Amino acid sequence: MVFKVRIMPTLLYRDLTLVKGVSFDSWRRVGSPMQAVKVYNVREVDELVFLDVRATEEGRRPDFALIDELADDCFMPFAVGGGIRSLDDVAGLLRVGADKVVVNTAALERPVLIDEIRQRFGAQAVVVSIDARRRPDGSYEAWSHSGTRATRADPVELARASVERGAGEILITNVDRDGTMEGYDLDLTRRVAEAVSVPVIASGGCGSYEHMRQAVQEAGASAVAAASIFHFTQQTPLEAKRYLRDHGVAVRM
Repeated sequence: MVFKVRIMPTLLYRDLTLVKGVSFDSWRRVGSPMQAVKVYNVREVDELVFLDVRATEEGRRPDFALIDELADDCFMPFAVGGGIRSLDDVAGLLRVGADKVVVNTAALERPVLIDEIRQRFGAQAVVVSIDARRRPDGSYEAWSHSGTRATRADPVELARASVERGAGEILITNVDRDGTMEGYDLDLTRRVAEAVSVPVIASGGCGSYEHMRQAVQEAGASAVAAASIFHFTQQTPLEAKRYLRDHGVAVRM
């Protein structure tokens, strides 16, 4: 069976609007969530990732009413993260229309949550997001709370442990490349992809279709998440698929 690579636009939500910046400093307003959902419906993307980037830091639960509203108009798989701390949060998001949940800080602070989600909803419902920075010696460290707190955890080991607990996918991001449009961290992506048996989503730094191809063919990613390339350039998910197809990557056209 040939698994087709997914193109996954990422929406970062903060203070009632969508934002984007560099290295997780998301300050630039880029539009409304509902407008973005409707645009991506027309563009027939494979999956949409929605992350509330301030919920965990502010100690808030997910905004269930907002997700309910967006999910009504979202005609593609919808992965939602931000503020998830308990199984009740997960159940609430799935109930109002999310297809998957994305857990990050909770996977570090309370790893058993991954087991709980798998046992109740199945591994396909949980994506573990890992945000990492590269140390001067070349090693990597996972960071929590939207990339603001060092954890000393090794992202590759964290990915492996998360999959053992039941994570269905790993979303891996190099914090320092986020928003730079200089390309994914292929080394980090490759290390994680080689360590786990589930799909790995490359994130952070995409600025061209070639970057997407590199993440898939050179680093082993099963999907590519991107934001700035779609917010600030004329490049589109459909053209990305055509480029990947023309370069030997199986995609959903």
